[in-house]
Amino acid sequence: MGLARASRRRLLPADRVTLTRAVATCGVAALVGGQLLGASSGREGSSPLVALASVALLLDAVDGRVARRTGTVHPLGARFDMETDAFLILVLAVDVAPDLGWWVLGVGGARYLLLLVVLAGRWAPWLRGQVPARRWRKVVAAYQGVALTMAAAHILPTYIGGVLVALGLALLAVSFGTEVRTLRALSAPADPDRDAAPACRDLPPAGLEAGALP
Repeated sequence: MGLARASRRRLLPADRVTLTRAVATCGVAALVGGQLLGASSGREGSSPLVALASVALLLDAVDGRVARRTGTVHPLGARFDMETDAFLILVLAVDVAPDLGWWVLGVGGARYLLLLVVLAGRWAPWLRGQVPARRWRKVVAAYQGVALTMAAAHILPTYIGGVLVALGLALLAVSFGTEVRTLRALSAPADPDRDAAPACRDLPPAGLEAGALP
């Protein structure tokens, strides 16, 4: 359906990389579901889970480069990448929540909370705007998956894993807050007096043609 809406018939090279990530993420989801149903203990299921999650995280650094190198950057591919990231973070949050606390679901649900905010844009249209891309936001998003995977691997004491994930939640809150503030600022009406003053200063002196100025 997404391909049809984008008037495309096939996946681009970067999309195939993202599709591989999506398959690995579905594998992580299946393992987490098995643990929740009692099919395996957390320790028994953590090794394949961490392996699949690590593959998905490593490929996250590949699909963007492939898109840029092949000149096939496309909004659909970016959206596919974003939603794959969000689903991986959600299932990892569900996996570590029994150990760290259910507050961890705040990390996994952040993307879906943002979607609800966009739906609220019916009453606040400025929420539907676009903010300029910032590298630090991408770093914050990548950090979530790394921190949750480390917590799921049980290679660190539980409290350290909790601190790492809590830091990720705090960074998400900052990222979300600054994004909303930027959208609000971009939607603010321009001050006509402030905009007019520089224009007046740029006008040539009376009686002179603009083209005669040096």
